[in-house]
Amino acid sequence: MRLAVYTDYTYRRDTRGVSGERAFVRFMTGLQPHVEALVLVGRLDARPGRSHYPLDPGIGFVGLPFYASLTDPLAVARSLGGSARRFWRLLDDVDTVWLLGPYVHAIGFALLAAARRRRVVLGVRQDFPTYVRSRHPGKRWIHVAADAMEAAFRGLARRFPVVVVGPDLARRYRRAGSVLEIAVSLVPGASVVSADAALARAQEPPRRLLSVGRLDREKNPLLLLDAIAALHAADPAWRLTVVGDGPMRGELEREIAARGLGQAVDLRGYVPHDGGLPELYRAADAFLHVSWTEGVPQVLFEAFAAGLPVVATAVGGVPEAVGDAALLIAPGDAGAAVAAVERVAGDPALRARLVRAGLDRVAAHTLEAETERLAGFLERG
Repeated sequence: MRLAVYTDYTYRRDTRGVSGERAFVRFMTGLQPHVEALVLVGRLDARPGRSHYPLDPGIGFVGLPFYASLTDPLAVARSLGGSARRFWRLLDDVDTVWLLGPYVHAIGFALLAAARRRRVVLGVRQDFPTYVRSRHPGKRWIHVAADAMEAAFRGLARRFPVVVVGPDLARRYRRAGSVLEIAVSLVPGASVVSADAALARAQEPPRRLLSVGRLDREKNPLLLLDAIAALHAADPAWRLTVVGDGPMRGELEREIAARGLGQAVDLRGYVPHDGGLPELYRAADAFLHVSWTEGVPQVLFEAFAAGLPVVATAVGGVPEAVGDAALLIAPGDAGAAVAAVERVAGDPALRARLVRAGLDRVAAHTLEAETERLAGFLERG
């Protein structure tokens, strides 16, 4: 199988090659051992530079005309002609395309690939309309555009196979002709901590919390501050490390200062997987995830792989994905988050049970296992 994968990501190029900005690039490149040839397709920033995730020299890349944001419809429209021409030429060299959306480009590429009689598989990582409303609550036209793209993608899914992340999206796309439900895991099997080591560490009561995620409205990062403020007031030994970047970083920094939480909260910014993120997981005692919306967040599998007990909001596909491997709470409820963390801290048997269950979960959802399943589905079409 000669495979091309498109998603609406930005890539950069310098003298060392092409690199991507998002960790999902690692998942896409994990398909390389399972295919004859792999080509990634995405926006290429005209400014030379380096992003966090370099592509292996054996992976092809097709750069599309750059636009800064989907919220600039004129820039997106101007990019369509050049993008269509480059994608059309790419179809000479591949037999299968995996198109993640719903985005305008993905919809157009599906039609072009079908016209060339290439195998087309769609991909959906999140509830796109809900995500857009969370990111842009006051922009009605963006909501309408997101609904239209979602409807178009669901229409295409009646004809083409679709890969979805998590059970919630699987239900939403149940009318598709063929559906594969996956979990996006960036955890190599070799990196999963041993049960003995994890259980030994779980004997000590946790005081170091970790949260990893983009600092956006839908991730609800301000609730993290409510939780650590309450925990720290009851016991000054509590600490919270927040890993991630995004439009709410400045607001989070101001709130930390205004609430006097500088000694309790360590705001690290974005930390790539090969730039120290695994070490931060290993340094933590427990993991807290408080999003408003999710598909199946890969960070939960990363926490399981590090042997951390997890507290997470019961949103999207999270409950079915984690099962009994995490304590689940309602979104937006800081009191419930604090109570769940304190419950974990006060109960060694519960910590051990969560750690064991988490290790069992991640063992079935390593990077190798998920990409092998995905490659098989893409080839069958």
